[in-house]
Amino acid sequence: MGNFFAMISRMKYIERWALMHNTRRENISEHSLEVSILAHALAVIGNTRCKKTLNEEKAALIGLYHDASEIITGDMPTPIKYSSREMKHMFHAVENQACEHMLTMLPEDMRDAYRGIFFKQEEDDYLWKLVKAADKLSAYIKCMEEISGGNQEFSSAKETLYAALLQMDLPELRIFMEEFLPAYGKNLDELQRDAQGAKSRAET
Repeated sequence: MGNFFAMISRMKYIERWALMHNTRRENISEHSLEVSILAHALAVIGNTRCKKTLNEEKAALIGLYHDASEIITGDMPTPIKYSSREMKHMFHAVENQACEHMLTMLPEDMRDAYRGIFFKQEEDDYLWKLVKAADKLSAYIKCMEEISGGNQEFSSAKETLYAALLQMDLPELRIFMEEFLPAYGKNLDELQRDAQGAKSRAET
């Protein structure tokens, strides 16, 4: 009892993209933070641009913990995880068991507060769709960064992820990809120059 947060802290030891050559390694702690940021952004876009009433903070929390089960299961490469319907179903069951095991590490009076983050609740179905989109966005951004660094190992993954993102029928995702995704291809000087230009325009 009381081991939950110590286990969560071990996300930094689980590396992603195990079958790929990486110019920079990525662990699930880094990935989960980015998914949390992106899921929150998508929910904010949903509320401000699409006139929805989404729980932005819960979207961020679901994103933050969405891969916590991999502390126990490890990061199963996508080609293996989705190689067949049976494999997908089997791995989903293993993930659920891992999540249940994680929750037993919490004091009993705290478990309900986390159950709605680890397991999909009917009323949060759309938030989980946004988190799934954020997960793919994060992976796509990783591909962009690797290719920008000269690593063509990620070229096919980038194409596959882009096609998957386009197939998602989420207006929040479309807006993010059109308005914010291009900036990920800029260097630091370009980002700062754009920010300075926007500040100057606002002051005139």
